Amino acid sequence: MVMLKSFLEFVTEWRGWGQFGIGDATPTRIWPLAMTLKPNPSPRRLPPPSRSSAMAADGSVLRRLYFSVYNWVVFIGWAQVSLSMILALLDDGHEAVYAAIERHLLFAQTAAIMEILHSILGLVRSPVSSTLPQITGRLFITWGILWSFPETHSHILVTPLIISWSITESITSWKIYYNSLQVIRYSFFGIKESFGFTPSWLLWLRYSTFIVCYPVGMVSEVGLIYIAFPFMKASEKYCIGMPNKWNFSFDYFYFSTFLMALYVPVFPYLLRHMVAQRKKALSKAKTT
Repeated sequence: MVMLKSFLEFVTEWRGWGQFGIGDATPTRIWPLAMTLKPNPSPRRLPPPSRSSAMAADGSVLRRLYFSVYNWVVFIGWAQVSLSMILALLDDGHEAVYAAIERHLLFAQTAAIMEILHSILGLVRSPVSSTLPQITGRLFITWGILWSFPETHSHILVTPLIISWSITESITSWKIYYNSLQVIRYSFFGIKESFGFTPSWLLWLRYSTFIVCYPVGMVSEVGLIYIAFPFMKASEKYCIGMPNKWNFSFDYFYFSTFLMALYVPVFPYLLRHMVAQRKKALSKAKTT
């Protein structure tokens, strides 16, 4: 009797397990359920970042820091060119423009040599085929024409040259002033590298002002080379005559003539490239 009573109490307690969601707790139901209950596995730990990925992250930070500093420094240089140009035009006219901007222009334009290096090293997506002729052409005008032949300084073409390199019109809260195409360009990249984004209006200016400024600049550059021709012949500056121990001659006049002739094929190529870049950048901005 004692054994029967214990058996009935066991069965009663067993059937009470149903209130915990196990149903009527028959042995055929409990056993498979018990077999399927397994302890939760320990959470999988992610492998630590590899050394190469950590170095790549550090390199990305350094790259962003470098380009941020570079673009803001050059932006300041072109801002000084713009301000000096405005003050000179207002005070003394176009004859005084070059004297007012020379130091800032030499710095800002020479710093663009780094853009060629950036393109060669693959630090930027700009192809060398478009970066090299554009930068070397402006360096030739800056150093090979304007700096080398002071007779060109007071010519009226200096003003549209600097304007085309430097200008786009904007309005502040208290006056209209002229900023430069390079100011837009370097402020665009400065903001992009520093903050990871650019305002839509600055993006539009970056890829639109060249439509007017680029042809004006090209005409001014060619015009200043032509104006310097008589002074090249008279001074024979940078010329190497024969005979000499290297058995080599060099005529700066013919060299400049050759560079001026290169504008004929190079200008359409660079213009098509810039139009394609504009279309790509603005269409991408619309989709984002």
